[in-house]
Amino acid sequence: MRPIRRPDAVLVQAVIAGALSFAHLHDLAAAAGQSGWKAWAYPVSVDLLLVAAWHRLRTSRAAGEPARSAWTWFMVALAASLGANVATAGLLDLGHVPAWLRILVAGWPALAFLGGTLLVHSPGHPAIAELAEPDTATEQPPAVEAVIERNDVAEAEPEIAAEPALPSPELEPEPVPEPTPVAVPPALVAHARKVADDHRARTGYPIDADTLRARLGVPPLMANAIAAQLA
Repeated sequence: MRPIRRPDAVLVQAVIAGALSFAHLHDLAAAAGQSGWKAWAYPVSVDLLLVAAWHRLRTSRAAGEPARSAWTWFMVALAASLGANVATAGLLDLGHVPAWLRILVAGWPALAFLGGTLLVHSPGHPAIAELAEPDTATEQPPAVEAVIERNDVAEAEPEIAAEPALPSPELEPEPVPEPTPVAVPPALVAHARKVADDHRARTGYPIDADTLRARLGVPPLMANAIAAQLA
């Protein structure tokens, strides 16, 4: 046998309060010139904005985000509901509604639409957060995918053994050209012989090529050639 569920007193109270507020909003909208289904749509709009603002307020608190926008629209919807309750309590003649109240009632749909849009499409809303955050577990940047693909291809290819480097051929030294023999005039050889004899007489040693070059004033090659003929 199933246990009999007792009605929740808080829930019953909420239903009664909601029905009374709904009726007051309807009566005020009808008195302000909104007839037919439009008068019934006003309380639905006010209550939905109130519930949406309260839900956003709780979500922002749980996420540690600022809830100023949610508080603002919650107070706007609460003021509209509370104002309708007070206005229909006999303080306002519903047969002669003032012009400013007619303007407020007529402008409420645009205000409610703006509030609902800002509450739903703000950056901290869960639906917006899910769209803004990509699934990092399944998606990877193109650069990472390219690196992984290259690594897979490198692992699939067999390693090719490097061929031993061939020894470089030894370069043979270029032959040094032999110096071209220098032609020495006989008269210069005879003069050089006199200089060499004079040097031997004074020093007792044969003259060398450097001394001979200095005495004769000839280039080194020619001095060497003269010295070879005097030896």
